[in-house]
Parts: sequence; structure tokens; C-alpha cells
Amino acid sequence: MGTFKDQDFLEYVVKSIVSNPGSVEITRVVDEMGVLFTLKVAQEDVAKVIGRDGQIAKAIRLLLRTVGYTEKVRANLKIDAPQIIRSSTTVASV
Repeated sequence: MGTFKDQDFLEYVVKSIVSNPGSVEITRVVDEMGVLFTLKVAQEDVAKVIGRDGQIAKAIRLLLRTVGYTEKVRANLKIDAPQIIRSSTTVASV
């Protein structure tokens, strides 16, 4: 785990949700707007992290902002999800 409480918290929460915790990568960048976390997970875990209608991602962001508030930083989360390509099946008419 890292040296920052907010990063440790985010890593703990995400690794608890996903089925492949070894693939979780978190980068922490500090700029004038605050702290930006970029989260990368395995493609099969993207849906678990985002949730239905983005509810899980919203909850994680809210908790991360709360932890950031206790550290006196503005924390934001970006989920780096690969583009999911859905193959369409064509039905030939006879």
C-alpha cells in the first residue's frame, strides 16, 4: 500500500469489489485543482466498479471525497475503462 491515506482507502475498496485484485492500478496526481486518482482494472471488472447506472462509481467517489476532506485535499476519481466492443450478430433471412 502507498503512503497516502486516501490512496490506501481507494485501493482497499476497489480490491474488495473486483474479482482480480492483482490487476488494480491506481495513480495519484496532485495539481492546482486537488488530487486526481486514475483507476485501472481488468476489463471483466469494469462493470463491477462502475455498477448499474454508475451507482458504485458514485459511491466510491463520495467516500473518496470524504476521506480527502479529512486530509484537507480535494479528491477526484477517473476510471480508465477500456472501450467495450459488443459484437453484433446478423441474422440472414432465408
